[in-house]
Amino acid sequence: MHQLSRSLLLGAAAVVAAAPLAAQSEIRLTGAGATFPYPIYSKWVLEYTKTRPTVEINYQSIGSGGGIRQFMDHTVDFGATDGPMADSQIAVVRGNVLHIPTVLGAVVPAYNLPGISEQLKFTPEVLAGIFLGQITTWSDSRVAAANPGVQLPNQDIIVVHRSDGSGTTYVWTDYLAKVSSEWARRVGRAPSVNWPVGLGGRGNEGVASMVRRTPAAVGYIELVYATQNRISYGQVRNRAGQFVQATLASTTAAAAGAMGSLGPDTDFRVSITDPAGADAYPVASFTWILLPQQMSDQTRARTLLEFLWWATHEGQRYATDLGYAALPARVVELIEARLKTVTVAGRPVLPANYGGGARRAN
Repeated sequence: MHQLSRSLLLGAAAVVAAAPLAAQSEIRLTGAGATFPYPIYSKWVLEYTKTRPTVEINYQSIGSGGGIRQFMDHTVDFGATDGPMADSQIAVVRGNVLHIPTVLGAVVPAYNLPGISEQLKFTPEVLAGIFLGQITTWSDSRVAAANPGVQLPNQDIIVVHRSDGSGTTYVWTDYLAKVSSEWARRVGRAPSVNWPVGLGGRGNEGVASMVRRTPAAVGYIELVYATQNRISYGQVRNRAGQFVQATLASTTAAAAGAMGSLGPDTDFRVSITDPAGADAYPVASFTWILLPQQMSDQTRARTLLEFLWWATHEGQRYATDLGYAALPARVVELIEARLKTVTVAGRPVLPANYGGGARRAN
Protein backbone atom coordinates (compact mmCIF):
# COMPACT_ATOMS: atom_id res chain seq x y z
CA MET A 1 0.00 0.00 0.00
CA HIS A 2 1.28 3.48 -0.77
CA GLN A 3 2.91 5.51 1.99
CA LEU A 4 -0.05 7.82 2.66
CA SER A 5 -2.44 4.90 3.11
CA ARG A 6 -0.06 3.08 5.46
CA SER A 7 0.42 6.08 7.72
CA LEU A 8 -3.30 6.76 7.81
CA LEU A 9 -4.12 3.17 8.67
CA LEU A 10 -1.63 3.13 11.51
CA GLY A 11 -2.94 6.42 12.79
CA ALA A 12 -6.25 4.78 13.86
CA ALA A 13 -8.43 7.83 13.21
CA ALA A 14 -9.05 10.41 10.53
CA VAL A 15 -10.86 13.70 10.63
CA VAL A 16 -13.49 14.19 7.96
CA ALA A 17 -15.76 17.06 7.17
CA ALA A 18 -19.41 16.74 6.26
CA ALA A 19 -22.06 19.12 4.98
CA PRO A 20 -22.71 22.35 6.89
CA LEU A 21 -26.22 22.97 8.12
CA ALA A 22 -28.03 26.20 8.76
CA ALA A 23 -26.50 26.37 12.23
CA GLN A 24 -22.77 26.84 11.93
CA SER A 25 -21.82 25.22 15.25
CA GLU A 26 -19.41 22.32 15.04
CA ILE A 27 -20.89 18.82 14.77
CA ARG A 28 -18.86 15.70 15.48
CA LEU A 29 -19.76 12.21 14.31
CA THR A 30 -17.88 8.96 14.89
CA GLY A 31 -17.50 5.85 12.79
CA ALA A 32 -15.40 2.68 12.87
CA GLY A 33 -14.74 -0.42 10.84
CA ALA A 34 -13.05 -1.76 7.72
CA THR A 35 -9.41 -1.00 6.98
CA PHE A 36 -9.65 -1.70 3.24
CA PRO A 37 -11.57 1.50 2.30
CA TYR A 38 -9.74 3.72 4.79
CA PRO A 39 -7.45 5.42 2.24
CA ILE A 40 -10.34 6.53 0.05
CA TYR A 41 -12.46 7.54 3.03
CA SER A 42 -9.57 9.73 4.11
CA LYS A 43 -9.27 11.24 0.63
CA TRP A 44 -12.99 11.95 0.58
CA VAL A 45 -12.67 13.64 3.93
CA LEU A 46 -9.87 15.91 2.78
CA GLU A 47 -11.70 16.95 -0.38
CA TYR A 48 -15.07 17.38 1.29
CA THR A 49 -13.59 19.48 4.09
CA LYS A 50 -12.41 22.14 1.68
CA THR A 51 -15.92 23.49 1.21
CA ARG A 52 -17.69 22.18 4.35
CA PRO A 53 -15.47 22.92 7.34
CA THR A 54 -18.00 22.92 10.19
CA VAL A 55 -18.41 19.20 10.85
CA GLU A 56 -15.92 16.55 11.98
CA ILE A 57 -16.29 12.81 11.55
CA ASN A 58 -13.71 10.63 13.29
CA TYR A 59 -13.31 7.25 11.57
CA GLN A 60 -11.33 4.48 13.29
CA SER A 61 -10.01 1.76 10.99
CA ILE A 62 -10.32 -1.22 13.34
CA GLY A 63 -11.52 -3.92 10.94
CA SER A 64 -14.91 -5.03 9.71
CA GLY A 65 -15.72 -7.15 12.75
CA GLY A 66 -14.98 -4.27 15.09
CA GLY A 67 -17.07 -1.91 13.00
CA ILE A 68 -20.08 -4.21 13.16
CA ARG A 69 -19.68 -4.68 16.92
CA GLN A 70 -19.48 -0.96 17.61
CA PHE A 71 -22.49 -0.30 15.40
CA MET A 72 -24.47 -2.96 17.24
CA ASP A 73 -23.37 -1.51 20.59
CA HIS A 74 -24.50 1.98 19.49
CA THR A 75 -21.09 3.45 20.32
CA VAL A 76 -20.66 5.00 16.84
CA ASP A 77 -22.85 6.94 14.46
CA PHE A 78 -21.96 4.60 11.61
CA GLY A 79 -20.03 1.42 11.04
CA ALA A 80 -18.05 0.18 8.04
CA THR A 81 -17.53 -3.36 6.82
CA ASP A 82 -16.31 -5.43 3.87
CA GLY A 83 -18.60 -8.32 4.88
CA PRO A 84 -22.32 -7.70 5.42
CA MET A 85 -24.04 -8.12 8.76
CA ALA A 86 -25.64 -11.51 9.37
CA ASP A 87 -29.38 -11.82 9.97
CA SER A 88 -28.69 -12.59 13.63
CA GLN A 89 -26.68 -9.38 13.98
CA ILE A 90 -29.39 -7.36 12.26
CA ALA A 91 -31.89 -8.80 14.73
CA VAL A 92 -29.83 -7.36 17.60
CA VAL A 93 -30.41 -3.83 16.24
CA ARG A 94 -34.05 -4.73 15.50
CA GLY A 95 -33.55 -4.35 11.78
CA ASN A 96 -32.54 -0.72 12.08
CA VAL A 97 -29.63 -0.74 9.64
CA LEU A 98 -28.90 0.11 6.04
CA HIS A 99 -25.91 -1.24 4.11
CA ILE A 100 -24.73 1.55 1.77
CA PRO A 101 -22.06 0.51 -0.78
CA THR A 102 -19.25 3.03 -1.16
CA VAL A 103 -16.70 1.47 -3.56
CA LEU A 104 -15.80 -1.96 -4.92
CA GLY A 105 -12.80 -4.14 -4.26
CA ALA A 106 -11.36 -7.41 -5.55
CA VAL A 107 -9.70 -10.19 -3.58
CA VAL A 108 -6.88 -11.92 -5.45
CA PRO A 109 -4.82 -15.11 -5.07
CA ALA A 110 -1.38 -13.68 -4.33
CA TYR A 111 1.67 -15.92 -4.61
CA ASN A 112 5.45 -15.98 -4.34
CA LEU A 113 7.16 -18.19 -6.91
CA PRO A 114 10.70 -16.96 -7.64
CA GLY A 115 11.70 -17.56 -11.23
CA ILE A 116 8.13 -17.66 -12.58
CA SER A 117 7.56 -14.61 -14.78
CA GLU A 118 4.23 -15.67 -16.27
CA GLN A 119 1.04 -14.66 -14.50
CA LEU A 120 -0.50 -17.84 -13.12
CA LYS A 121 -4.07 -18.89 -13.79
CA PHE A 122 -6.33 -20.48 -11.19
CA THR A 123 -9.52 -22.42 -11.74
CA PRO A 124 -12.18 -22.47 -9.00
CA GLU A 125 -11.39 -26.15 -8.43
CA VAL A 126 -7.70 -25.43 -7.91
CA LEU A 127 -8.32 -22.60 -5.46
CA ALA A 128 -10.73 -24.71 -3.41
CA GLY A 129 -8.30 -27.64 -3.54
CA ILE A 130 -5.37 -25.55 -2.33
CA PHE A 131 -7.24 -24.02 0.60
CA LEU A 132 -8.81 -27.38 1.52
CA GLY A 133 -5.32 -28.87 1.67
CA GLN A 134 -6.02 -31.29 -1.18
CA ILE A 135 -3.59 -29.72 -3.66
CA THR A 136 -0.28 -29.55 -1.84
CA THR A 137 2.41 -28.95 -4.49
CA TRP A 138 2.81 -26.36 -7.20
CA SER A 139 3.59 -29.10 -9.75
CA ASP A 140 0.20 -30.78 -9.16
CA SER A 141 -1.36 -31.77 -12.49
CA ARG A 142 -4.47 -29.66 -11.79
CA VAL A 143 -2.36 -26.51 -11.37
CA ALA A 144 -0.29 -27.39 -14.43
CA ALA A 145 -3.38 -27.98 -16.58
CA ALA A 146 -4.46 -24.37 -16.09
CA ASN A 147 -0.93 -23.11 -16.85
CA PRO A 148 0.37 -24.92 -19.95
CA GLY A 149 3.98 -24.14 -20.76
CA VAL A 150 4.78 -22.79 -17.27
CA GLN A 151 7.61 -24.64 -15.52
CA LEU A 152 6.04 -24.99 -12.10
CA PRO A 153 8.39 -25.98 -9.27
CA ASN A 154 8.01 -29.24 -7.40
CA GLN A 155 7.61 -27.40 -4.10
CA ASP A 156 5.09 -27.67 -1.31
CA ILE A 157 2.44 -24.95 -1.36
CA ILE A 158 2.50 -22.76 1.75
CA VAL A 159 -1.05 -21.51 2.32
CA VAL A 160 -1.53 -18.18 4.09
CA HIS A 161 -4.88 -16.92 5.40
CA ARG A 162 -6.19 -14.28 7.77
CA SER A 163 -5.85 -14.95 11.49
CA ASP A 164 -8.38 -12.26 12.41
CA GLY A 165 -12.03 -11.94 11.48
CA SER A 166 -12.33 -9.86 8.33
CA GLY A 167 -14.51 -8.86 5.44
CA THR A 168 -11.76 -10.02 3.08
CA THR A 169 -12.09 -13.53 4.49
CA TYR A 170 -15.86 -13.34 4.11
CA VAL A 171 -15.53 -12.48 0.41
CA TRP A 172 -12.96 -15.23 -0.20
CA THR A 173 -14.92 -17.93 1.62
CA ASP A 174 -18.19 -16.77 0.06
CA TYR A 175 -16.65 -17.34 -3.35
CA LEU A 176 -15.20 -20.74 -2.44
CA ALA A 177 -18.54 -21.83 -0.98
CA LYS A 178 -20.24 -20.99 -4.29
CA VAL A 179 -17.78 -22.88 -6.50
CA SER A 180 -17.07 -25.87 -4.24
CA SER A 181 -19.78 -27.93 -2.56
CA GLU A 182 -17.13 -29.54 -0.36
CA TRP A 183 -15.93 -26.14 0.83
CA ALA A 184 -19.52 -25.10 1.55
CA ARG A 185 -20.08 -28.28 3.57
CA ARG A 186 -16.77 -28.43 5.46
CA VAL A 187 -15.84 -24.78 5.98
CA GLY A 188 -18.62 -22.43 4.88
CA ARG A 189 -18.58 -18.66 4.53
CA ALA A 190 -17.90 -16.24 7.39
CA PRO A 191 -15.52 -13.45 8.44
CA SER A 192 -13.66 -16.09 10.49
CA VAL A 193 -13.59 -19.83 9.71
CA ASN A 194 -11.79 -22.97 10.83
CA TRP A 195 -9.14 -23.24 8.14
CA PRO A 196 -8.30 -26.78 6.99
CA VAL A 197 -4.69 -25.78 6.33
CA GLY A 198 -2.29 -22.84 6.40
CA LEU A 199 -0.59 -20.11 8.38
CA GLY A 200 -2.37 -17.05 9.71
CA GLY A 201 -1.48 -13.39 9.19
CA ARG A 202 -3.22 -10.44 10.78
CA GLY A 203 -4.87 -8.02 8.39
CA ASN A 204 -4.31 -7.66 4.66
CA GLU A 205 -0.91 -6.25 5.60
CA GLY A 206 0.01 -9.39 7.55
CA VAL A 207 -1.00 -11.81 4.81
CA ALA A 208 0.75 -9.71 2.15
CA SER A 209 3.93 -9.61 4.25
CA MET A 210 3.92 -13.37 4.83
CA VAL A 211 3.38 -14.14 1.15
CA ARG A 212 6.08 -11.69 0.09
CA ARG A 213 8.74 -13.18 2.35
CA THR A 214 7.79 -16.88 1.98
CA PRO A 215 8.82 -18.66 -1.23
CA ALA A 216 6.09 -21.02 -2.58
CA ALA A 217 3.40 -19.22 -0.56
CA VAL A 218 -0.11 -18.37 -1.72
CA GLY A 219 -2.70 -16.27 0.09
CA TYR A 220 -5.67 -14.00 -0.56
CA ILE A 221 -5.47 -10.21 -0.25
CA GLU A 222 -7.27 -7.14 -1.52
CA LEU A 223 -6.09 -6.10 -4.99
CA VAL A 224 -4.77 -2.77 -3.78
CA TYR A 225 -2.39 -4.54 -1.37
CA ALA A 226 -1.03 -6.72 -4.17
CA THR A 227 -0.46 -3.85 -6.58
CA GLN A 228 1.01 -1.41 -4.08
CA ASN A 229 3.35 -4.05 -2.63
CA ARG A 230 4.24 -5.50 -6.05
CA ILE A 231 3.13 -9.01 -5.16
CA SER A 232 2.30 -11.40 -7.99
CA TYR A 233 -1.33 -12.42 -8.23
CA GLY A 234 -3.20 -14.74 -10.53
CA GLN A 235 -6.07 -14.66 -12.96
CA VAL A 236 -9.21 -16.55 -11.93
CA ARG A 237 -11.56 -18.42 -14.24
CA ASN A 238 -15.05 -16.96 -14.01
CA ARG A 239 -18.46 -18.52 -14.46
CA ALA A 240 -18.34 -17.82 -18.20
CA GLY A 241 -15.18 -19.92 -18.46
CA GLN A 242 -12.84 -16.96 -19.02
CA PHE A 243 -9.64 -16.40 -17.09
CA VAL A 244 -9.93 -12.80 -15.87
CA GLN A 245 -7.38 -10.57 -14.20
CA ALA A 246 -8.58 -8.42 -11.34
CA THR A 247 -8.68 -4.85 -12.60
CA LEU A 248 -10.85 -1.87 -11.80
CA ALA A 249 -12.89 -2.54 -14.95
CA SER A 250 -13.41 -6.26 -14.29
CA THR A 251 -14.35 -5.54 -10.67
CA THR A 252 -16.97 -2.98 -11.73
CA ALA A 253 -18.24 -5.52 -14.28
CA ALA A 254 -18.81 -7.98 -11.45
CA ALA A 255 -21.19 -5.57 -9.73
CA ALA A 256 -22.97 -4.69 -12.94
CA GLY A 257 -23.46 -8.34 -13.79
CA ALA A 258 -24.82 -9.18 -10.35
CA MET A 259 -27.07 -6.16 -9.80
CA GLY A 260 -28.11 -4.84 -13.20
CA SER A 261 -31.63 -6.25 -13.03
CA LEU A 262 -32.35 -5.54 -9.37
CA GLY A 263 -35.00 -3.06 -8.28
CA PRO A 264 -35.44 -0.29 -5.69
CA ASP A 265 -35.98 -2.76 -2.83
CA THR A 266 -32.55 -4.32 -3.38
CA ASP A 267 -30.83 -5.56 -0.24
CA PHE A 268 -27.33 -4.23 -0.69
CA ARG A 269 -26.01 -7.21 1.27
CA VAL A 270 -26.21 -9.05 -2.04
CA SER A 271 -23.13 -11.08 -2.85
CA ILE A 272 -21.44 -10.31 -6.16
CA THR A 273 -18.93 -13.17 -6.12
CA ASP A 274 -19.10 -15.61 -9.04
CA PRO A 275 -21.31 -13.29 -11.14
CA ALA A 276 -22.49 -13.64 -14.69
CA GLY A 277 -20.58 -11.83 -17.44
CA ALA A 278 -17.60 -12.78 -19.56
CA ASP A 279 -15.60 -9.75 -18.39
CA ALA A 280 -16.45 -10.02 -14.68
CA TYR A 281 -13.78 -10.85 -12.12
CA PRO A 282 -15.33 -13.52 -9.87
CA VAL A 283 -13.97 -12.60 -6.41
CA ALA A 284 -15.22 -9.05 -5.87
CA SER A 285 -17.36 -7.25 -3.32
CA PHE A 286 -18.75 -3.97 -2.18
CA THR A 287 -17.51 -2.36 0.98
CA TRP A 288 -20.36 -0.87 3.01
CA ILE A 289 -21.18 1.94 5.42
CA LEU A 290 -23.67 0.87 8.10
CA LEU A 291 -26.14 3.46 9.30
CA PRO A 292 -29.50 3.39 11.09
CA GLN A 293 -32.59 3.78 8.94
CA GLN A 294 -34.43 5.45 11.82
CA MET A 295 -32.37 8.12 13.56
CA SER A 296 -33.13 10.34 16.53
CA ASP A 297 -31.25 13.56 15.74
CA GLN A 298 -32.18 15.54 12.62
CA THR A 299 -28.95 17.54 12.46
CA ARG A 300 -26.66 14.54 12.81
CA ALA A 301 -28.71 12.50 10.38
CA ARG A 302 -28.67 15.21 7.71
CA THR A 303 -24.93 15.69 8.15
CA LEU A 304 -24.16 12.01 7.65
CA LEU A 305 -26.53 11.55 4.71
CA GLU A 306 -25.20 14.55 2.82
CA PHE A 307 -21.66 13.28 3.17
CA LEU A 308 -22.64 9.81 1.96
CA TRP A 309 -24.51 11.32 -0.98
CA TRP A 310 -21.39 13.26 -1.98
CA ALA A 311 -19.14 10.21 -1.51
CA THR A 312 -21.29 7.98 -3.73
CA HIS A 313 -21.53 10.66 -6.44
CA GLU A 314 -18.72 13.23 -6.78
CA GLY A 315 -16.44 11.23 -4.50
CA GLN A 316 -16.32 8.30 -6.92
CA ARG A 317 -13.92 10.17 -9.20
CA TYR A 318 -11.14 9.62 -6.65
CA ALA A 319 -11.56 5.83 -6.61
CA THR A 320 -9.38 4.86 -9.57
CA ASP A 321 -6.24 6.70 -8.49
CA LEU A 322 -6.40 4.97 -5.11
CA GLY A 323 -6.91 1.49 -6.54
CA TYR A 324 -10.66 1.08 -6.04
CA ALA A 325 -13.43 0.44 -8.54
CA ALA A 326 -16.20 3.02 -8.77
CA LEU A 327 -19.84 2.13 -8.25
CA PRO A 328 -21.84 1.37 -11.43
CA ALA A 329 -24.46 3.99 -12.28
CA ARG A 330 -27.35 1.61 -11.57
CA VAL A 331 -26.06 1.00 -8.05
CA VAL A 332 -25.77 4.75 -7.45
CA GLU A 333 -29.41 5.18 -8.48
CA LEU A 334 -30.45 2.55 -5.96
CA ILE A 335 -28.36 4.22 -3.25
CA GLU A 336 -30.12 7.52 -3.89
CA ALA A 337 -33.47 5.91 -3.22
CA ARG A 338 -32.19 4.11 -0.14
CA LEU A 339 -30.70 7.22 1.49
CA LYS A 340 -34.04 8.95 1.09
CA THR A 341 -35.68 6.28 3.28
CA VAL A 342 -33.79 7.42 6.39
CA THR A 343 -36.15 9.08 8.85
CA VAL A 344 -36.19 11.02 12.11
CA ALA A 345 -39.44 10.82 14.08
CA GLY A 346 -41.05 9.15 11.08
CA ARG A 347 -40.22 11.93 8.63
CA PRO A 348 -37.65 11.65 5.78
CA VAL A 349 -34.37 13.42 6.45
CA LEU A 350 -33.68 14.19 2.79
CA PRO A 351 -36.42 15.78 0.67
CA ALA A 352 -37.73 13.82 -2.31
CA ASN A 353 -36.06 16.22 -4.77
CA TYR A 354 -32.66 16.18 -3.02
CA GLY A 355 -29.67 15.92 -5.37
CA GLY A 356 -31.60 16.42 -8.58
CA GLY A 357 -28.51 17.58 -10.43
CA ALA A 358 -25.97 15.40 -8.69
CA ARG A 359 -23.20 13.88 -10.78
CA ARG A 360 -23.40 10.10 -10.87
CA ALA A 361 -20.73 7.46 -10.96
CA ASN A 362 -19.84 5.83 -14.25
